[in-house]
Amino acid sequence: MSKLQVAIVTDSTACIPPAIATEYSIGVVPLNLIFAGRTFVDGMGDTTEEFYEVLRTSRSPPTTAATSPGTFLDHILRAADRAPSVLCLTVSARFTAVYDSALQAAALARQERPELDIRVLDSRNATMAQGFMAIEAARAAAEGADIDTVVARTEALMPRVGVLAMLDTLTYIARTGRVPGAAAWVSSILRVKPIVEFRQGDIRLVSRTRTRKRAMERLLTIMEERARQGGPMHLCVHHTNTPQQALLLAGQAQERLHPVELYVSELTQVMGVHTGPEFLAFAYYLEQ
Repeated sequence: MSKLQVAIVTDSTACIPPAIATEYSIGVVPLNLIFAGRTFVDGMGDTTEEFYEVLRTSRSPPTTAATSPGTFLDHILRAADRAPSVLCLTVSARFTAVYDSALQAAALARQERPELDIRVLDSRNATMAQGFMAIEAARAAAEGADIDTVVARTEALMPRVGVLAMLDTLTYIARTGRVPGAAAWVSSILRVKPIVEFRQGDIRLVSRTRTRKRAMERLLTIMEERARQGGPMHLCVHHTNTPQQALLLAGQAQERLHPVELYVSELTQVMGVHTGPEFLAFAYYLEQ
């Protein structure tokens, strides 16, 4: 078996299920969550119910912060111990400084290890839309591809990944101030369950429904329309503190969409700050 030529690093906003990240040897750099004067490391913990209750009731809601270049550097150097090249794939630079932090870390890594070929790529996505890109990169690397091939395959996936999400409320995404127009959506669609789409750095309002049941059906209907546009579908059902509904949606997706792979993944708490509780989404891509 040939030696691995490329190691993959991404950040925690990709929300890759931990077992999958381990299977593909993907390094995951955690972001930071600042709450009540303390800084917490992002992850998928066992206290999500308590976290979202505090998120609902706190007068001083948590905020998020990009990971320091030093933390990124540690993960890049760790990856460099496994391969002579490293691809670092980050969440969309439009919404956070994570990409800039990774660029600074890459420059530091080149100073420490001049022989290292390190590339930093803005995924222009988040959640498993970003995660699927990291997994595809890892799969290409596992096949023995060099860094140029891995980057090319990852970039080719970029326009084909997306996130279709149902928000229980727009309050959380609006108060972050990171989505232009979201505050206006709040006042225009009170008491409805909005469906939004995130693709290639843009977020747009797709549909409005009155109940969660109708919103879940609308999610599936839209995804059926997408499935007819391309080849085999890869799918992840995301949720925040609503695991039973996520499993129900995943079962319906399996029956109606027939994905070639299907994951269920709760958002990390940094992502949950922006979406709020009771969030459900499909992250997906089509092979063609």
